[in-house]
Amino acid sequence: MTAVLLVAHGSSDPRAAATTRALARAVAAQQPGLDVRSAFLDHAGPRPDEVLFELARHGHHAAVVVPLLLTAAFHGRIDLPGVLDRAERAGLRMPVITTDVLGPIGGVTHPLLLAALRSSLPQVDHDGVVLAAAGTRDDLARDSVDVAAHALSAALGVPCLAAFASASPVTGAATVAALRARGCTRIAVSSYFLASGRLYDTVVASALSAGALSPVAPPLGSSPDMARLVMSRVLAAAPATLDRAA
Repeated sequence: MTAVLLVAHGSSDPRAAATTRALARAVAAQQPGLDVRSAFLDHAGPRPDEVLFELARHGHHAAVVVPLLLTAAFHGRIDLPGVLDRAERAGLRMPVITTDVLGPIGGVTHPLLLAALRSSLPQVDHDGVVLAAAGTRDDLARDSVDVAAHALSAALGVPCLAAFASASPVTGAATVAALRARGCTRIAVSSYFLASGRLYDTVVASALSAGALSPVAPPLGSSPDMARLVMSRVLAAAPATLDRAA
């Protein structure tokens, strides 16, 4: 039987771990019998290698690892492969397949991610949208947020620009100002976060301080669209997974 392991970056905010575990339950609910676990690269536990060894001890023949990342950031390209390499060197013999991240791949935003972004956006009259993201010094990661913002703009039919909580001068307030310069007067805030935490609070507060509309979008969390997106990544990487779980 193949198991699924959702790997998040981790946060000191307990809401983040709770959201990750809720998403794991939502994914498991799509396929009774499928063993879906969660792990964290930092802060909260358990660590991915610990869970993989536990899955192997419980008789699983393979595992599919899903990076719960909305960008192709350092954590997905370097940190997670490093953890998996260490597990193999420590004696893990169970085959492990890693899926794509949840964010845009090859410049394309998955329709289910777009659906999640649209459904989480508050029902307020708006003519512009801030896509609030965590922020990173990684150019590829920032570019992928811009890709998602462009796709959301096309889907909504209004301008949508990214804003970052850290590692960028493009704050929530700066993005509100940029949208106003384009003629937008009613600016909503969309969330490019999986879970609540300090960075989510920071970028949202910045946008609201510049006059963005309240309420703002909550983190994407364990919504049905996000659970289906995770499963779509699993099936793309390992199509036989559900058959083995049945």
